[in-house]
Amino acid sequence: MEKDPSSDESVRNILLSSKTIAVIGMSRNPSKDAHRVPKYLSNNGYDVIPVNPSADYILDKPCHSSISAVPYAIDIVDVFRPSEQVLPFVQEAIKKKPKAIWLQEGIHNIKAENLAREAGIQVIFNRCIM
Repeated sequence: MEKDPSSDESVRNILLSSKTIAVIGMSRNPSKDAHRVPKYLSNNGYDVIPVNPSADYILDKPCHSSISAVPYAIDIVDVFRPSEQVLPFVQEAIKKKPKAIWLQEGIHNIKAENLAREAGIQVIFNRCIM
């Protein structure tokens, strides 16, 4: 029987085997989860890559306009966008071949999730990576 990709064990394994996390929708606003969560990840040893076309730097890290603009491999793509906006971001992320695509708590898009799974990418949704 296949393991549930959102089980605590699967989540722990992906986090322990990953180093680089690109955060789509990372915010400059310190009061937003899309800022606090990546800051926590960065403070806990992950290489966090901000993906936000409207910012130059967040947390003293250069922002990328899109996931395609990131010039190196990514282990996890963490998405902070509304559920109905997720599909094009996931389609683009699949091309980077990450180990996992993580849709933050409250985010769920079945079509996007199925596309990622069909590409062999683990999908975690409706859970906070923090």
